Amino acid sequence: MRLQTLQEEITQFCCQDAVPVGQLYFPSWERYEQMFSGIFEREYYNNNGPLLTEFESRIQSFLGVKHAICTSSCTMGLMIAAQALGLKKRVIVPAHTFIATALSLQWAGLEPVFCDVDISKHHVDLDKLESLIDDRVEAILAVNLWGGAAEVEKLEAIADKYGLKLYFDSAQAFGCKVGNKAIGNFGHLEVFSFHATKVLSTAEGGCICTNDDALAAKIRAIRPSYGETNSPNIVKVANSRMSEAQAAIGLMSLDDFDKNQANNKRLYLQYKNRLDRLPGITLLKPQHVSYSNYQSVVCEIDEDIYGCSRTVLIDVLKKNNILARRYFYPGVHKSEGFLNENLQLNNTDWLSNICLQLPIGAKVDFSIVEYICNIIEFTHLKHAKA
Repeated sequence: MRLQTLQEEITQFCCQDAVPVGQLYFPSWERYEQMFSGIFEREYYNNNGPLLTEFESRIQSFLGVKHAICTSSCTMGLMIAAQALGLKKRVIVPAHTFIATALSLQWAGLEPVFCDVDISKHHVDLDKLESLIDDRVEAILAVNLWGGAAEVEKLEAIADKYGLKLYFDSAQAFGCKVGNKAIGNFGHLEVFSFHATKVLSTAEGGCICTNDDALAAKIRAIRPSYGETNSPNIVKVANSRMSEAQAAIGLMSLDDFDKNQANNKRLYLQYKNRLDRLPGITLLKPQHVSYSNYQSVVCEIDEDIYGCSRTVLIDVLKKNNILARRYFYPGVHKSEGFLNENLQLNNTDWLSNICLQLPIGAKVDFSIVEYICNIIEFTHLKHAKA
């Protein structure tokens, strides 16, 4: 009876447009028009314009950080960060991350040392990390995932213990807090993404945050603003300034951040209410944070209990216009350019085969969450009975 009811509800709703996996929070055209008109009136489009200056200042205030230096992308921010930190040898990094994290090290001529993650939290396993530290390791690049965070304070203690640089790929963590301290204030620096799939968006872009004045000066010199004087002597330049158009979108997005975060939280709790009832589906809670931006809805699919594989479920969702994704598959250590057949990262391998990211953000409302959860429940019941 339940199976038939779900099938009827799914057919009746019939989602016409494909639902993307995340965010796409953009202001109204009227707000765009007003902001962009000012850019054209001033005829100042790039190179530390007034909107970019304002955006960086507001990020600093929002996060309580001394320096916010915007870049053309998060990947460029990570590349600049490695260069500014003066790294030459090896950097420990989790393999359970977007491949750009590791690519930034490759660009800087560094060797990534891949670390496994905690299977229940998805963040770097501190015990396994510490065992990888040797004389060739200069830094730790930790990743803050899914609207949560790694164990940032414990990582700081480990870095201090061994005299290592510590920085963070915080692409998914803007606005999150550990206690009363915002992400952006930990380690030597942190790098954010402002891609359209993030809660704070400039359509495409990123930002490096640090409380170190000398390091900030190096970062600005690597990401140059022409006409500046008295910059540190930098050999390798990565021209990656953020435009006034991007900053305009960022300012409007920052105005909307609290509203968009609250919407994501409501959607996450609705998913939780439905999915917690289903066997074989585990909805990941944002880890180690006192305040989350609820960037992502990530599930783990236990095929034996749920009744079918993640691949089957993704195909069913796609046929119903829901663009769920597997993240991160495969682990970076099994990706082209980083493949190491001898490296055993059992937790990373396991998570890469069971993690599923579901839609959240501007294109999702309560009815769509119900539709998605109906499909997931229907698929479970259908295969459990088979």
